[in-house]
Amino acid sequence: MDFNEYQNAAKRTLYGNEQVLTNCALGLAGESGQVVDLVKNYTFKGQKLSRQELIHEMGDVLWYLSQIAEWADIPFDEVARDNIAELNRRYPTGFKKQG
Repeated sequence: MDFNEYQNAAKRTLYGNEQVLTNCALGLAGESGQVVDLVKNYTFKGQKLSRQELIHEMGDVLWYLSQIAEWADIPFDEVARDNIAELNRRYPTGFKKQG
């Protein structure tokens, strides 16, 4: 599945037609926080990092990102392509740790 196919499939579960951008931005923050909590609990509390929970929460983040792009009429493939192009400009030979 490519990003545009995902974006199109995901929008069937988008609800409401008012304040969609605000809802999605707030949802993105909340779901990103859940990913952060999983990593925090793994790193600092010694909890097992559940691959399935991580996949679930990352999927929720992806959904909100795709719907923000949908609201703004931005093909999700374009977001991915532009991000890779920017990384290639910043790190033309890949990321190398300094020192």
